[in-house]
Amino acid sequence: MKSVEIMVMEHDYILRMLNVMRKACINAMNGENINYDDFSKIIEFIRKYADAHHHGKEEKFLFKEMQINLGKLGENLITHGMLVEHDYGRLYVSNLEDALHKLKKGDDESKLDVISNAVAYTNLLKRHIAKENEAVYMFGEKNLPKEVIDKINEKTDKFEREAEKMGTQKYFIDILESLEKKYI
Repeated sequence: MKSVEIMVMEHDYILRMLNVMRKACINAMNGENINYDDFSKIIEFIRKYADAHHHGKEEKFLFKEMQINLGKLGENLITHGMLVEHDYGRLYVSNLEDALHKLKKGDDESKLDVISNAVAYTNLLKRHIAKENEAVYMFGEKNLPKEVIDKINEKTDKFEREAEKMGTQKYFIDILESLEKKYI
């Protein structure tokens, strides 16, 4: 499977988790208690699957090559676009985690911060994923030399096989599916 095909497939899993996250926020808005264990699983999925696993491949392989090989346009697209959005996502998740800790300690006002950071993250990522799927990946595939794309595909394949040996993909898809049964 090509690198971009894998990343698009991973986007589908990430979008599904964003739906779970929004449903958990709707429940909180409707007066239900926040399930800290579920939010912990959501954050783990975001940090270790969406960010370390998925964004890791983008940043180390595809985006890096786009920055090197596609001139000023590639550099600007990645450095001032995609990587900035990855960092904003990390900020929202950090703020979400902080708000959850404060809420758990009795700061009821932090419930607003939980919801606002979770919703901000989901909105950011939905737009970000659409840009990558509909423009960034195609731009890279269309403009990178074949030998560079082959190198990206090889590195991605090796990365995926190593992650599969550790059970990474199955572990996080299982978390996603269990939360979907509860919230969707």
